[in-house]
Amino acid sequence: MKILVAVKRVVDYNVKVRVKADGAGVDIANVKMSMNPFDEIAVEEAVRLKEKGMATEVVAVSCGVAQCQETLRTAMAIGADRGILVETSEELQPLAVAKLLQRLVEREKPDIVILGKQAIDDDCNQTGQMLAALLGRPQGTFASKVEVEGGRVRVTREVDGGLETVSLATPAVVTTDLRLNEPRYVTLPNIMKAKKKPLEVLKPAELGVDVAPRLETVSVREPSTRKAGVKVADVAGLVEKLKNEAKVI
Repeated sequence: MKILVAVKRVVDYNVKVRVKADGAGVDIANVKMSMNPFDEIAVEEAVRLKEKGMATEVVAVSCGVAQCQETLRTAMAIGADRGILVETSEELQPLAVAKLLQRLVEREKPDIVILGKQAIDDDCNQTGQMLAALLGRPQGTFASKVEVEGGRVRVTREVDGGLETVSLATPAVVTTDLRLNEPRYVTLPNIMKAKKKPLEVLKPAELGVDVAPRLETVSVREPSTRKAGVKVADVAGLVEKLKNEAKVI
């Protein structure tokens, strides 16, 4: 069984992002970048399935600028066998990424595609669902547990009311939630081994995909500063403030 995992290069989750002075977007100049945390969980899950003997190959895929090769090397240090980069300087939106992944899935023919449920930079939570729709494959989103058995994938999903378990026929698409696993620490020997693993670089045109943005970002603003809270003496005082100041009741 082959597993394809999509990974994205994003601003590191420990970094406090800054908005550009002209409001055109987020300033990423000289900012630490790393693999999207949800995608790191996806890679870890794919590698664990391989270690259990349920998969024969794990292929990591990324779409974006040339520096995404570093993200793919991290995925290969975790345990992916090889990497594919679709290199472009265009701003990639979820639909474009889903179309690129669709072409790669059609070429690689994996049994399972695993993605993080969302990226921490745009929080769109769309790519996995769009990919499943384009491929016409069953999907299990927000996975907190994944079990492969007899050509099917059992996915335990985190939903508003608790947990839901779905059984998917392969080939299928799975998106990962935070509680699925805890990614392993990447050791120096594995980082060195990852440098020797094959990494293929493609262009969107080679896959026949137009990645031109469909949406335009008008402006980006930092959230307004929260005002300090106040203490109220009793319930009547709380109700009065909610009614007359906050105007929520």
